[in-house]
Amino acid sequence: QLQASGGGLVQSGGSLRLSCAASESTLQYYITGWFRQAPGKEREWVSCICSSYGNCTYYSDSVKGRFTISRDNAENTAYLEMNDLKPEDTAVYYCAADYWNQCTHYTDDSYALRQYDYWGQGTLVTVSS
Repeated sequence: QLQASGGGLVQSGGSLRLSCAASESTLQYYITGWFRQAPGKEREWVSCICSSYGNCTYYSDSVKGRFTISRDNAENTAYLEMNDLKPEDTAVYYCAADYWNQCTHYTDDSYALRQYDYWGQGTLVTVSS
């Protein structure tokens, strides 16, 4: 079970850190991804981190250089540090995890969505201009 938190209202240029806490499973053995869904739009992939076996991270082009994904194995929690936020980052953010599939630079959001079996509830991020 995944629990996402950390969303809120922030001004353009500001920062937020989202958390994705896992219970019942050891997150380090899973890939963890972050997705977002803006009003009226499809859910899109944002970032993912490989399991401890691979130890790699990937980002969508729209957030690369501004967002950083990480994982604290002791806390069994993944994070998404978001800097230089823009109004177009406004969305509900979801974390997801999977044991069997690969974290990579997905080029197709629908394909990315299918790689994850476990989903947390969303957390709303609103960036004001």
